[in-house]
Amino acid sequence: MKTALVLLGAVLLLFSASPAQEPSVVETKFPVSGVCGMCKTRIEKALKIKEVKFARWDKKSKVLTVAYLSPSISVDSLQQRLAAVGHDAGKYRAPDDVYSELPACCHYRDGAESH
Repeated sequence: MKTALVLLGAVLLLFSASPAQEPSVVETKFPVSGVCGMCKTRIEKALKIKEVKFARWDKKSKVLTVAYLSPSISVDSLQQRLAAVGHDAGKYRAPDDVYSELPACCHYRDGAESH
């Protein structure tokens, strides 16, 4: 009898445990600084990873539309990836040394975005 109760408890625990959250595709938009076609290519290429279904940056509006698997990856981590390649994104600023290595036509700071 005791074994049956332990077994029953284990079965109930198994069914009451919350299932792992399945990844779902989430679409979001956020600002990403850039100027030209080279910026667009770099921005979109930085997000060519398995967790991202698509990433499209609009040069005119400076807005990135991205569809990604949540919770596999977060908006913060996407923005950090973009900052790491030289583009200010959301709340993350590209490191000055990385930004300075961008081609001159890609420099968007200090009013340079009017190219």
